[in-house]
Amino acid sequence: MRLVVISGRSGSGKSTALHVLEDVGFNCVDNLPASLLPALIEEVNQRERAEDLRFAVSIDARNTWSDLQKFPQLIADTRQPGLTVEVLFLDARSPTLIQRFSETRRKHPLSDESTDLREAIATERRLLEPIVDVADLVIDTSNLTLHQLRDLVKTRIVGTDPNGMAVLFESFGFKRGVPVDADLVFDVRCLPNPYWKPQLRSLTGCDSEVIAFLEEHPLVADMQADISAYLNRWLPHFEANNRSYITIAIGCTGGQHRSVYLVEQLGKLFSEQQGNVLVRHRELNQQP
Repeated sequence: MRLVVISGRSGSGKSTALHVLEDVGFNCVDNLPASLLPALIEEVNQRERAEDLRFAVSIDARNTWSDLQKFPQLIADTRQPGLTVEVLFLDARSPTLIQRFSETRRKHPLSDESTDLREAIATERRLLEPIVDVADLVIDTSNLTLHQLRDLVKTRIVGTDPNGMAVLFESFGFKRGVPVDADLVFDVRCLPNPYWKPQLRSLTGCDSEVIAFLEEHPLVADMQADISAYLNRWLPHFEANNRSYITIAIGCTGGQHRSVYLVEQLGKLFSEQQGNVLVRHRELNQQP
């Protein structure tokens, strides 16, 4: 049996993620009280061919505070042979969540006459900290459109082997902030920057002209070799520690040239060594 627990702050995309899993055949339960999770698993285990079933449940801040505090122990108790449990936590920057609620005119579930939207968002984050602490995968949806989030959930949850660790290489620009869902972050701003070549400025690290420019500089190859050596040394230890997902973020100034090039190269290299390797370029995904 495979169980995916989805949680996150209101407005981060929990319902979208749950609908994606429902569309591909998961049995889904929305807003499940955390205390009922063991009973659900016991009930499912009694069904015929329970080992082939896939379930997804959504647990959010509408749970009682005591149930949320017990969540790490509940998850630890559910892990057993024949049952794969994954915890997905969706989040977004507070200004983004405020904008989303303002645009949709929805009421935050924790807001009331004495609690405004900003306070409700901050309170919700504190309430959900026990779930964040044990999450196998955290996805920052701040820069994702609805369609991009659906695709990301499909590739990271549905399209992966639950018995192997899924690796995501993600490029980003430091000027837009470090991705909150990154597990490992490498800073490559010390490398030669194609931005200062006028003919390369509008291109990306996927374009042949930028690739040729970067491959002319030995420092770029050295950086790639050092990152590869580190990952080859430590990724097996992360996987041995029962990690289901890991996000490796590589950043340059704008997230357009150097980080994109290195993510592409590393993605190809590690795809040859193991399965479940994905590549994403955060800044290139932004649409005007």
